[in-house]
Amino acid sequence: MAKSPMDSKAASRIQSHADRTGANADFKARAQSAAARDSSAKNK
Repeated sequence: MAKSPMDSKAASRIQSHADRTGANADFKARAQSAAARDSSAKNK
């Protein structure tokens, strides 16, 4: 499976699911961080 960059829409979807289920609290922060990193890399 090819890696695809994390975008803000995907990070938001992950955060919403984690909030509903109460799981993956640490993954929410990593998803947001990856989205910010990938977004800034795309703009270079």
